[in-house]
Amino acid sequence: MTTTSLSIGRVARLTVLSFGALIFLAPYIFMISTAGKAQSEIFSSSLWLIPQQWSYIENFSKALSRVSMSTLLINGVIVCALIFVVQVVVAIPCAYAMAKLRFQAARTMMVLVMIGLLVPIHATALPLYVAFDRLSVLNSYLALVAPFSISVFAIFLFLQFFRAIPDDLIQAARLDGMSEAGIVVRVVVPNAWPAITAFAIFSVVAHWNDLFWPLIVVTNQDYATPPLGLLYFRAAEAGDDYGALMAATLIITLPLVTAFLLAQKRFVEGITMTGLKG
Repeated sequence: MTTTSLSIGRVARLTVLSFGALIFLAPYIFMISTAGKAQSEIFSSSLWLIPQQWSYIENFSKALSRVSMSTLLINGVIVCALIFVVQVVVAIPCAYAMAKLRFQAARTMMVLVMIGLLVPIHATALPLYVAFDRLSVLNSYLALVAPFSISVFAIFLFLQFFRAIPDDLIQAARLDGMSEAGIVVRVVVPNAWPAITAFAIFSVVAHWNDLFWPLIVVTNQDYATPPLGLLYFRAAEAGDDYGALMAATLIITLPLVTAFLLAQKRFVEGITMTGLKG
């Protein structure tokens, strides 16, 4: 192929990728634009991304004064961190056992994992709510974290990654006298950081944005997660003040965007290694 054809192909790929990125970024761009507009401009017949009257300071001030953003963000960090840590602590040994140990129930466990991937939280919400209500643990971090402590998706993801680890490495660790727990901690986990980082993005994004379960088990604003806090924001005093609402949404989504930008290299690496070597 000539240099000209390669350049044309590269430009075509970049054009398609840029167009796709613009489509996915359009809601976020619209949110940033709305967060800086006055109320009258938001409901005007004309649609301009650049605010004609900049109201960012006013809208952000309303967002920070009407709802305790610090409480929402802290609750979001605590819940997502607890869920992620427990999921990893449970999933890594399970995935290692299924990938590297030989036992009769391995195939049955794999079938259960695949079935678990098909069961949404909505199917188990009612019995879980009744159980938590009888245990008197509603409006608590336990109620927000416990249903997600076991992630079959994490087990499946780590299983694919651990299968790529050479058996000779595991066998050498056993010859050195390591226990299976020691192998997991000292051999498997240090080599699994790309997969752990990839799963961290999936887990944090899913539970940071989750509204369904917090809406069921939380009625106390002290335990409100970020999406639930936005619901309180609108129901309280904001009314139709979409400028302040978009400003609050921007504050809540900014940590996720920042975290993904910082971890995108390891995220792509983890997904690639898990997908190609599984």
